[in-house]
Amino acid sequence: MFLLAIWFNNIPERTIVWSANREKLLQAGSKIELTADGQFVLSDPRGGEVWTARSAGTGVAYAAMLDTGNFVLASGDSENLWQSFDEPTDTILPTQQFNQGNVLVARYSETNYSSGKFQFILQNDGNLVLYTRAFPQDRENDDYWSSNTVGSGFRVVFNQSGNIYLIARNGSILTPIASNGASTGDFYQRATLDYDGVFRQYAYPKTNGASIARPMSWSVRSPTPPDICMSIRQETGSGACGFNSYCVLGTDQRPRCKW
Repeated sequence: MFLLAIWFNNIPERTIVWSANREKLLQAGSKIELTADGQFVLSDPRGGEVWTARSAGTGVAYAAMLDTGNFVLASGDSENLWQSFDEPTDTILPTQQFNQGNVLVARYSETNYSSGKFQFILQNDGNLVLYTRAFPQDRENDDYWSSNTVGSGFRVVFNQSGNIYLIARNGSILTPIASNGASTGDFYQRATLDYDGVFRQYAYPKTNGASIARPMSWSVRSPTPPDICMSIRQETGSGACGFNSYCVLGTDQRPRCKW
C-alpha cells in the first residue's frame, strides 16, 4: 500500500511530515499527475480520483519540492498557486505559517497515518487549542490545553532559530509555545502533534559536529502539554489511552497505557 508523502531525505529515519491520502492508502499502479490544464491529481489504478490539490488549476506552470519541506504548484512567474504548507496534516516545519483555521490532526498510531484522536487548531476567534476528537467522527470533544488568546491570536510562527510562538495581528508575541535552542542551520526541525495527543518539537543534528550533547536522532523539546495523563480529564472521550485503560507518564515524558 502507498502513501503520497513528504519526508526528511537526509536522515536514516524516514520521518513523514505531510501526506495527501492519509485516509485511503493506494495500491500499486496508482499515479500522481500534473495535467495539461494545471490540475495535480492522485488517482487509483482504475483512474478514480483520490486526492487533488485544491485551488490549483489554470495558470500552473510547474511543481517543485522546496528545501523547506514545502511542495508548491507555481505559475510561470513563480507565484505559488497551491502549497502543502497551507494544508498541514500533523506537522509544521520552520518558516511554515500556521494561520487561523489551520488544523493539525494526529495520526491514529505510530504506524497508522490515518486521522486519530487529537487535533491542534488555531481557531478563528484567535484561541490556539488542543482537543480530543469524537473519533471516528470529525468533530471535537472538550479541549485539554489552550493559549487563552480569544480575540487576539493571529498566527503561529516557527522561525529558523527554533522558536515556536503565537503572535497577534501586529506581530507582537502573545504566547511562547516551544523552543529548542537550535538553529535550522545545524538541525533539522519539526513540530508534530503525536498520536498520543502531545504537541512536540523535535530536532535532529545535520552533522556529527552539531550533535554535541545531542544524539544523532530526533530529540524532543518542549512537549505541550507537559503531562498528557493529567491534562485530559473531561467526561467525554477516551482520554489519552482509550477506553477501559489508565495513563501513567514515563520518565521520557511519554504516556504509558495500562489496562
